Amino acid sequence: MIHLGLADTVLVGLYFVAVLIVGFRSARREKRNLDEYLVAGRALTLPMFVATLVSTWYGGILGVGEFSYRYGISNWVVFGVPYYLFAILFAFLLAGRIRGTNLYTIPDKLELSYDRKTAVLGAILTFILTTPAAYVLMLGVLVQLMFGLDLTLSVILCTLLTTSFLFVGGLRSDVYTNIFEFLVMFLGFAVILPFAYAKFGGLDFIRSHVPALHLTWHGGNSLQFILVWFFIALWTLVDPAFHQRCYAAKSGKVAKWGILASILFWFIFDFMTSTAGLYARATLPDLQQPMFSYPLLAEITLPDVFKGLFYIGMLATIMSTLSSLALISAISFGRDILCKLRRDDQQVQMQRYTQIGLVVSAAVSIVLALIVPSVVRLWYVIGTAIIPGLLIPVVTCYFDRLRVSAKWAFLAMLLGWLTSTVSLIYGLLTGGVEGPHYFFGVEPMYPGIAVSLIFWIFGRLSEGERG
Repeated sequence: MIHLGLADTVLVGLYFVAVLIVGFRSARREKRNLDEYLVAGRALTLPMFVATLVSTWYGGILGVGEFSYRYGISNWVVFGVPYYLFAILFAFLLAGRIRGTNLYTIPDKLELSYDRKTAVLGAILTFILTTPAAYVLMLGVLVQLMFGLDLTLSVILCTLLTTSFLFVGGLRSDVYTNIFEFLVMFLGFAVILPFAYAKFGGLDFIRSHVPALHLTWHGGNSLQFILVWFFIALWTLVDPAFHQRCYAAKSGKVAKWGILASILFWFIFDFMTSTAGLYARATLPDLQQPMFSYPLLAEITLPDVFKGLFYIGMLATIMSTLSSLALISAISFGRDILCKLRRDDQQVQMQRYTQIGLVVSAAVSIVLALIVPSVVRLWYVIGTAIIPGLLIPVVTCYFDRLRVSAKWAFLAMLLGWLTSTVSLIYGLLTGGVEGPHYFFGVEPMYPGIAVSLIFWIFGRLSEGERG
């Protein structure tokens, strides 16, 4: 299905070597303290901030290819617009406040605002939310497609390669590899579009070879379907990668303007990926597996060398997200769960526990990727179960007027999470071939958020009565 020439294979091999060199060399610059390991010394400049945030937030490239192939420019509406809107909201409402705390993680803020019990529960949910199983699977599938390796071997090798330098370098290694991957991912998609235009033609060719609905904003989907993705995009407000980058920024101003600048780069990249998806649909109308639309478009469009550049662009897009999520997941498990439960606040121990967390995160991701071999399902299940628990307690804790007592914050988090999770499990267990059957036909995220909001309102009302 995929053929890599010698030059392409060499380029891909050099890319992997370059990632390791950048990751381990940047680790050597580290001063071996907790600030360096967890938040890169809080020294991210605007260009560094933008490069690491853009590359970290855009990892699901095969899923984007599948959606673009199926629904055309609706990809921009579903996977672009809602995230731009919530990122703008994050920039103006949260970025400066987060940086001003001088903390390290979301659970740190939960403990400061509420109590240790709420912080540990928040850390557990953050660990689950950031477990990079979907990206481990995606990277493993892409490498399997390129080299014909067994999927299990591919998943294990890719996970080890992408996380090994984090063990010694932490966020600083992650940031420097992200900068390199940022450049490569844009180069990869900048390569394929001119070749596609020269070989097949421009907008007239696309219009005449794709279904008419592919050029509409909705892509043939219902308004309800589109709105669901706006709710899923609430993920942005509690996304640990956004919070971590803000903690690591040089200032609140860098965090705010870095997010706004990142939106521009996401817009450009969305344009390139959506256009490539339309070319794939126009030239390969009968694909059995639309997830492979980008690799197969490259097969019929690009000559050697340029094909290799495109493949490493896709690899960089996935790997940048995988490494960042693996590190955050490791911090959540090691520092925010183990250290808080053991009440061990020594910096050396925190870093050691984080390294243990990295091993655990990698192992859990590999197991989940092999047990649930569906990227979309992993995204859906994890996001649906976890976001309702985190959303309201995390966002409101940055605003004194919105904050509730520790008891109500814990209940809002716990019961919001349990409501969505129980509804999700019930729907999956009782559903048939036509799909899950949820309570009253309602997506699990909605009752989860509603329950969390109700307990937060109870908390506000009870405190108002006491006041």
